Order: sequence, then structure tokens, then C-alpha cells
Amino acid sequence: MELRDAILLLHPAIAVIVVFPLIGIVVNRALQTRQRRLETKATGKSKITPVAGQEHVQLGRYLTGGVVGIVLIALAYAIFSKIVDKNIWTKTPFQVIFIGLLFAATLASLILLYQTRERNWRAIFATLTGMGLVVLGCQDGVYRKTNQWYISHYYYGLIAALLMIFSLAILPEIYKDKKNRWRKVHIALNCIALLIFLGLGITGTLSLLEIPLTWQESYVNMLYKQKCDTKPCIIQAPSFPQKP
Repeated sequence: MELRDAILLLHPAIAVIVVFPLIGIVVNRALQTRQRRLETKATGKSKITPVAGQEHVQLGRYLTGGVVGIVLIALAYAIFSKIVDKNIWTKTPFQVIFIGLLFAATLASLILLYQTRERNWRAIFATLTGMGLVVLGCQDGVYRKTNQWYISHYYYGLIAALLMIFSLAILPEIYKDKKNRWRKVHIALNCIALLIFLGLGITGTLSLLEIPLTWQESYVNMLYKQKCDTKPCIIQAPSFPQKP
């Protein structure tokens, strides 16, 4: 396996090792926090420790960074692989520089979103981060599968990242709102995000089958180029080189 293949597998590896276990913990802490709030409201006390709420917030912040981070890794691999394969650096260097600056600006906006506490600046940095992901996702080389968007790993991942960014941006407002309107918005959107994460697990497995490793590319491309005019469709298997 070449270095390029290892980088390709970095995105699913981080998702399996870090992001999805983190999702389970965040959901667990969210349920504990809500249960404690309901018990306290009903009886004035609860067996669930108050630390559950703090852990939910902190781990949720980590989750946002993890989701946006692996999306940026996937986009970077797809875009710069295209740049290298098509030798775009020598043809349009300005485009490559612009893409590099866009990656840096998106990451900087996310970091600043974590740091700022003022509402307007949070809205600005959240918007800039989301716009950066959308623009990067529109670049050549990204496997979008737009004609089948309903099973597209790209669109599921982009929506999940945008929801996570929005949840991070409204976090201080949840504790300021005495009518719990922002809390209800947070719960509703993250229930949708949870369903999207489930879809990401399915579509991600599909993408692993559809995006070949380096040594498989020539054979996969050969299969796609073969025409099939008869029914049932018969595709000739490529001949693999014999080991010496």
C-alpha cells in the first residue's frame, strides 16, 4: 500500500476510532443531562451527577472539531490528489494558492469560533467556516455523487459538519435563553444530525467500495470503460499481472 492509499484511509480511520465513539458518548451525556433536568424539575433532586451536563458540552465541542476536521482531511485528499494527477500547479498556480489559502481560512475561522464569546462574531466565524467547507466541496476531484445525492457520503458529511458548526455557535445562547427556545432548536437539529451520522456510516462503507486504492485504479477504470450492449450485462474481468 502506497502513502497515497494510507492518506485515503486516514479519513475513515479517524471516523471509526475517534468520531463515532465520541458521538455515542455525547448522546449518552445528552440523555443523562435531560433526565437529570426532568427529575430535578419534578422532585427537586436527581441521582445523576451534575458533571454529566458539563461533559456533554465539552465533548460536544470536541465532536464539532472532529467532524469538521475529518471533512477537511477528506476534501484535502481529493482536491490535492487531483492537482497532482493533472499537474494543475504548473498550469494554474493561482488556483492552487487560492485553494490552499481557503483551507487555511476555513481552519482559522473554526479556531476563532471556539475562542470568541460575542454573538455577532460567533455568527460571522460560523458562517465563514461553513462557506469554506461548501466552496472547497465544489472543487474538482471531490467525489460528490450528485446524481445520487440521497446516498452521497459527501452531502451527508457536509450537512453533518454544518449542523455541528451551528450547534457550537449557539452554545452560549442556550444558557442565556430563559424560555429554552435555543435549547429546543439544539435538540431538534442534533436529532437530525444523529440520523445523518447513521447515514454516514452506511454511505461511508459504500464510498470505500467505490473509491479504489492506487493499485486498483487501472482495473476499475478498465471495467467502467467497457461497453455492455447485451442483456444480461457481461463484463470481462481484467487480467492481473502474474507474480514472478
